[in-house]
Amino acid sequence: MNVDELVRDALREQAAELAAPGPGFADRVLAVRRRRRTRRLVSVAAATTAVVAVAVGVPLLDTGKEEVRPAAVLDGNGVLAHPDQSPPRDLIAAGRSVLAAYYTAEPAVRSDDRAALTRTYWLLDPETGRYEKDDRWSFVAVAPGARTAAVLERELPARRIGILDLATGRVDRWIPVDRGVGGLAFSRDGGRLVATTYGEHPDLMVRMKAGQKEGFPADEVWVPQFSGKSSRSGFYVLDVADGKGAWSPVAKRRDVNGRQDFAFSRDGRLLYAQVIGGSDGMQQFYDLAGNEVAAPADERHLRSDVGARLSPDGSLAALGLTAEAKDKSWSEIRDPRTGKEVARVRGAELLAWVDDRRLIAWERAPGPGEYRPRLVLVTIGSEKVVPLSGVREPDDYLETVEWQPVFVERRA
Repeated sequence: MNVDELVRDALREQAAELAAPGPGFADRVLAVRRRRRTRRLVSVAAATTAVVAVAVGVPLLDTGKEEVRPAAVLDGNGVLAHPDQSPPRDLIAAGRSVLAAYYTAEPAVRSDDRAALTRTYWLLDPETGRYEKDDRWSFVAVAPGARTAAVLERELPARRIGILDLATGRVDRWIPVDRGVGGLAFSRDGGRLVATTYGEHPDLMVRMKAGQKEGFPADEVWVPQFSGKSSRSGFYVLDVADGKGAWSPVAKRRDVNGRQDFAFSRDGRLLYAQVIGGSDGMQQFYDLAGNEVAAPADERHLRSDVGARLSPDGSLAALGLTAEAKDKSWSEIRDPRTGKEVARVRGAELLAWVDDRRLIAWERAPGPGEYRPRLVLVTIGSEKVVPLSGVREPDDYLETVEWQPVFVERRA
């Protein structure tokens, strides 16, 4: 295996909890690096699943029509689109889902051979409906309703968790912790936080001396740590209202990356995290004491690297592109309990459900050339797409990570 293949495999193994870069990211990185032999390669937790093509011979859900209309407030269930903005400056939302934040990332050099991928966030101001840069935080998890967020300060792992009012930009209170925290996620009702603990920074990168291998230019590149190097130690489950909770250890695993955060299951009774190369949707479930357990019946056929997961009513599961997809423009919808495919929907990466038949996805923008995704609204059983954002242009210089969306449920 040459270094090109090692880098590609490392990139494909990485996955961020809330939003991965898009399908084909590893290949785009390598293609650009080959064109620009003297530039540095900056890589990030990557790759989403690969996906599917045409509809199957089963009944598809009704397509309906979509009207894009302006709105000035966060509440409601209409469509707020800004197809001329990338990254977005003004509120993007559709149905139950709202773009609550987005982030970019770049490596911060720590030594000759180590760096840490460092995020910069733009957070939604729920009063103005605009995204404002806030570089105080290394990690942000937005609560359902998009009015409150849990934040970690710049140096990871962090020893306290802030509860941030998104309207005022002020931290209402701090939750101290005994062990360093690197990742956060809210429960579906917003009442609890799971805080993943690490012994060292979860987004460490290592310098690869590229010129030592055939086919690489005579420069050096930063790549994520390979799987099996995670310092993850366990998690806290905390009550958001009073900050109380307990820490639970988890056993070390070789099939996890540097960052492999925990998230709540649908009903909040279990947690799950990604594993690399697993047969059950690349995910492992845990009870709240940190013991590995079987997946719940309605989440057994999900994939940890597909953000949308279950539909609001729980009857459909969002999956990724299948190997047969040639134009990378269709994704699978399955029965979550049987794993049987029941429909297909436009989109190369399914990010969030809008309602029980529509989703927000990354979709390839029309035209030739490299993968140029935009956020779109898609409907099961329809080829129609409604653009929500402008096109996310590839960064030829790869000096920063392309902006990554953070979607949450919006509530009245």
